Amino acid sequence: MGIIKIDENYPLIGHIAFGVIDRGTNVLQVRPTTICHMNCIYCSVDAGPKSKFRANEFVVKLDWLIEWIHAVAQYKGIPVEALIDGVGDPLTYGDIVNLIQVLKESPTVNKVTLETRGYLLDEGLIREFDEVGLDRINLSIDTLNPELAMYLQGVNRDLYDVSRIKELCELIVKETNIDLHLTPVWLPGINDKDIEEIIRWCLEIGCGKKVPPLGIQKYVRHKYGRNPKGVREAPWREFYRWLKDLEKKYGIKLLLKPSDYGIVKVKSLPILFRIGDVIDVEVLSEGWLRGEFIGRDLKRKRLITIVGGRPEVGEVVTAKIVRNKDNIYIGTLKP
Repeated sequence: MGIIKIDENYPLIGHIAFGVIDRGTNVLQVRPTTICHMNCIYCSVDAGPKSKFRANEFVVKLDWLIEWIHAVAQYKGIPVEALIDGVGDPLTYGDIVNLIQVLKESPTVNKVTLETRGYLLDEGLIREFDEVGLDRINLSIDTLNPELAMYLQGVNRDLYDVSRIKELCELIVKETNIDLHLTPVWLPGINDKDIEEIIRWCLEIGCGKKVPPLGIQKYVRHKYGRNPKGVREAPWREFYRWLKDLEKKYGIKLLLKPSDYGIVKVKSLPILFRIGDVIDVEVLSEGWLRGEFIGRDLKRKRLITIVGGRPEVGEVVTAKIVRNKDNIYIGTLKP
């Protein structure tokens, strides 16, 4: 598996795995890297060294990423929240502190949130995040049991020590201005009691200064994700009923809405290509998943993931757009 450096040759709108994603709200998803060292058994995006579907990883040039964030925010007309997330762990991005600092200093950004599993956190990095003004960390943590944690993350304790992560969470809450929001994934029959333990611990240490302390997620099977045998995907109605029962038991809000995060609808970037459009695309590189390629339209406005053939890098090909939601484009290669 290779690592492709994303520079000025790549528009940063159009791909799901890296760049900037605008879903029509005041929150922009900022994806600087696809790299992750975990092998989580339920990973919806098949991240980590044991990936079966990925062909390449991507790392975006800092200045180029910032330029695109500013441009999209200016188009939207209001200061935005930059949600640094991804199909990898953002803490693998070497310029993560600089990225947060530049965004916090920008008039186009009013809040910066970081999503992570926390395995690369340490006290020094947390202090740096606090100094540059990081607003919130959304931390994925599925159990407080060290043995179960290693099993769920698919790594040994040298790489993922949940006891150490607990200590760092308490440091964040007690000694910094960073808000902490925990986002465990419920795996029915695997970590039911663990979720309740996380709720009790979360309330005890004081997570959630500005947003609800927890955002529990439902395990969902994905075509290109890891779908472990024996793990059941609960229906949404069952999931919501389970959250409601936990709300009553612990007196905590768990059925969340976008407004709980301050999310509002804002105009989104225009869709440049409609479903069925046939366009010329310059091939830039192999793609994120096996069998994919990445190209750009000839005006260099959008990226398009090309499927259904094996074009040569540098070649201009013809593709039919089959997906364009949220300005994320997939095109099938035309003969």
